[in-house]
Amino acid sequence: TLAAASAAAVLVAAAAEPEAEPPVEVRVNAHLGQGTLDEAAFGANAAIWDAHMNDPEVASLMDDAGIGVMRYPGGSYSDIYHWEDHTAPGGYVAPGTGFDAFMETVQDAGAQPMITANYGTGTPEEAAAWVRYANVTRDYGVKYWEIGNEIYGNGHYGNGWEEDDHADKSPAEYARNVRAYAEAMTEVDPSVQIGAVLTTPGDWPDGIIGPGDSADWNNTVLSRVADTVDFVIVHSYPGGDTADEALERVSRLPGQLRQVRRQLDRHAGDRSDEIRIALTEVNSGVQMNSRPNGLFAADVFMTALENDVFNIDWWNIHNGPDEISRVDGETDFNDYGLLSSGGCIEDVCQPPVNTPFHPYYGIKSLTHLGTPGDTMVASSSSSEDVSVHAVHQDDGDMSVMLINKDQETAHPVEIDYAGFTPDGRKPVVHRYARGDDDVTRAADPGEGTRTLPPYSITTVTVSPKSGEAEVGAPGAPEAVSADSTSATLSWPAADGAPVRYEVYEHLGANAELLGTSTSTSLTLRNLPPGTEHTVNVLARDARGRLSRPSEPVTVATTSPSDSTCEVTYSVDSGWGNGFIATVTVSNLADTPINGWSLDFTWPESGQSVQDAWNAEVTGDGRRVHVTDNGQNAELAPDGGSAATFGFVGANEGANPAPAVFTLNGSVCHTVRG
Repeated sequence: TLAAASAAAVLVAAAAEPEAEPPVEVRVNAHLGQGTLDEAAFGANAAIWDAHMNDPEVASLMDDAGIGVMRYPGGSYSDIYHWEDHTAPGGYVAPGTGFDAFMETVQDAGAQPMITANYGTGTPEEAAAWVRYANVTRDYGVKYWEIGNEIYGNGHYGNGWEEDDHADKSPAEYARNVRAYAEAMTEVDPSVQIGAVLTTPGDWPDGIIGPGDSADWNNTVLSRVADTVDFVIVHSYPGGDTADEALERVSRLPGQLRQVRRQLDRHAGDRSDEIRIALTEVNSGVQMNSRPNGLFAADVFMTALENDVFNIDWWNIHNGPDEISRVDGETDFNDYGLLSSGGCIEDVCQPPVNTPFHPYYGIKSLTHLGTPGDTMVASSSSSEDVSVHAVHQDDGDMSVMLINKDQETAHPVEIDYAGFTPDGRKPVVHRYARGDDDVTRAADPGEGTRTLPPYSITTVTVSPKSGEAEVGAPGAPEAVSADSTSATLSWPAADGAPVRYEVYEHLGANAELLGTSTSTSLTLRNLPPGTEHTVNVLARDARGRLSRPSEPVTVATTSPSDSTCEVTYSVDSGWGNGFIATVTVSNLADTPINGWSLDFTWPESGQSVQDAWNAEVTGDGRRVHVTDNGQNAELAPDGGSAATFGFVGANEGANPAPAVFTLNGSVCHTVRG
């Protein structure tokens, strides 16, 4: 019948209609602070071989993008550059790129310099003379000074791109010279900050022990300079086959930075909190002018800053075309620069000089998220396609950056706020998406779900419904002591008249109350052995309102000192993305063990066991289960014998040692070999 046919047609049409994309759930928690944006947070590299480095447009473009630091004189050129006569033997120096001309651009941009002193072919005296000229003669007030650039690339590990005239190219010699440079430079100006070069965990040559060395680069250098330097330097070029793949690899960065901080903790002790981390070169290294690399720029800047970095510098302002390809329907020149150099490859030419590429707009988007002095707060997304970053601004507004990394699909999102109530007015929205020739003020749809265009950056800023607490944020807490099940914190008092203090742990973007105190200290109890806990302290006022969070602090419990078993874990060698480890198991109880199993959990998702000997090893995600091989099943009491096994491991990114081992159900004392 006609009615039946019509009904069938409706059913067919309904079946053909695609299902609506479920909204991505975004959570923002104002109670969980991830640190304050430093005035040096956003930076870019300049280079003396760049003829357009000091074009008048550059200063205004850097200012518009919120660039607060400009690094000079240009990566590896730093180790052949002599500032007094403005020469770089073996390299090209463009006209008009001398130090004073650079400083004029820096000042016009409202930025500050990051200077890399010549380690490779220079001397401490040359560096000290530069400090004198910059800060005494010219009164530039240059604060940050790196000692060399990527010195681990001097050939000591077999691969050499960095000039280094020192006969001894070992990390121990670099550390000795860092101390000499620091002494000479701070004698001229005690206020300067000195930075030492480290390798990035998980990137070559991390973990490699060079000829004649007893440890890898980072552990050798830090064991000798942790009492001297003010910051340490890492670089990141995650690479991959495409910019999309590099964008996915941003997730490795938090673990890499955690491992740097743990290395600082190990070697600097109580001084670790005084040593900051700078990421003075970053770029995906692939399809570099493309739209996905613009998303990468915004995502990697905020990810680094949320994870203990105070300064991150894009490589670089201008570079030049390398090869031509098509990415997202546009020409990509594989050019590291934020701005066009106007170069050509055969008959394909870049846009006019100083035309911004997509990464420039990715960084510029951050100016609508936060500025120096604002507080980064915890956020989370239910979708791997949508990255989220949030900043509680000093004026009370909350800004949320939403990065849709999906090339094809528009994603609806719903934002849930904890510890913050929007006032209900329409938010201010800024967007950088296909069709936009700049970061653009966009219309807001009002109530309901907001949709993110494919390959886009959207920043939503909302105002608070009511005033903040009548007490200020507590001062930065510090871990006074820790054992296997507890940790004691202390902190400077909050301004005002707080009724009590509350300590909250980060569980993603969720907060767990660990304890309260009416004083400015608290002991956290019943913590699992060998675990890390990132916490904030908040003050509550007489009206029951919570203050803004303190700076975050991470406390770590130890393995038990009085256990009935002991495990020694030692990484014997490594090659960046792989390693060989040896594990020794001892029974300290007064009764023998006949048949054992050992369990541990990898700290990072990229770690795994590939092959093992002298034991049976199986894995399930991060969890590893080890059993004896029959021949080493017996463990004598009181440490009378031990079982040793080894394995080849792989790591994608960081490779920290496991913190806790459990032998037949008992948590062991852990020794790092």
